[in-house]
Amino acid sequence: MNGMKTAALMAALMVLFTLIGGAIGGNTGMILACGVAIALNFGSYWFSSSIVLKMYRAQEVSEAEAPELVQIIDELRQRANLPMPRVYVIPNDQPNAFATGRNPENAAVAVTNGIVRLLSKDELRGVIAHELAHIKNRDILTSSIAATVAAAITLIARFGMYFGGNRDRGSMVSSLLMLILAPIAAMMIQMAISRSREFAADHEGALICGKPEALASALNRLQSSAERIPMDANPSTAHMFIINPFSGSMSGIRNLFSTHPSTEQRIEKLLAMR
Repeated sequence: MNGMKTAALMAALMVLFTLIGGAIGGNTGMILACGVAIALNFGSYWFSSSIVLKMYRAQEVSEAEAPELVQIIDELRQRANLPMPRVYVIPNDQPNAFATGRNPENAAVAVTNGIVRLLSKDELRGVIAHELAHIKNRDILTSSIAATVAAAITLIARFGMYFGGNRDRGSMVSSLLMLILAPIAAMMIQMAISRSREFAADHEGALICGKPEALASALNRLQSSAERIPMDANPSTAHMFIINPFSGSMSGIRNLFSTHPSTEQRIEKLLAMR
């Protein structure tokens, strides 16, 4: 179901791109905006692993340096039928983790010092399994495509006034509304795709580790810690972490603009798998 939802959201993003491009930017605007967005996000996709790891001062560790962590990852990646990812530790007290890499052969799993200290072995296995699920599902590629299309829509909206578009299709007021609403709609769809992939990684991760209740317990503890322990994180990378490093869970209307589903929903779905 999460795969179907992601596909539907990606289709909606492409339809929005086509409609906005034709209405505001015309064919020229569509081509230019798409080209710029692809160029920007291609570099981000290809080099995202090294960029984000350097951003958080992550240090690669060997089995000799972090035997329990590396052994957990090795065991779970075999269960997931994945190559062994590189393992990194981030010097930060907030318990959190993320996976990165353009494909399973070039993947990395990074955990903070805080998460290693806080979680039990079973809970840590649940978190690692979640991150391996992101790698297995190629979610970095999915999020990169979504970001490319969303960025193209934003660029078309910004360029619209300069290209002129088809003036007979609407007044200046409607163009202004489109200029404001199109990027918001694109961002909401992009956030919905991110939330869908989190649900999918929770489900797949629970299957990999074999203990959905352990992942649920880990999410509950991480949620509480994210609200108490600050993290000097870049907003553009918030979607990568297992828990939003800024505010943890969101609910209600705020959830529409969140990269993560509410932690309560995630826990409920995981406990239903027992």
